[in-house]
Amino acid sequence: MGKILWWIIIALIVFWLLGFLFKIGGGLIHIILVIAGIIFIFQLLTGRRST
Repeated sequence: MGKILWWIIIALIVFWLLGFLFKIGGGLIHIILVIAGIIFIFQLLTGRRST
């Protein structure tokens, strides 16, 4: 699950940057990016490590 979360976070950041640079997408990608950031921080704080 941890590797999938990392791939999702990386993909969201790339799509966010593309949307930011080319003025496409909208507010939805920002909301999804914030949710992914919250999940990432929660995973770091809980200390769960999956290998």
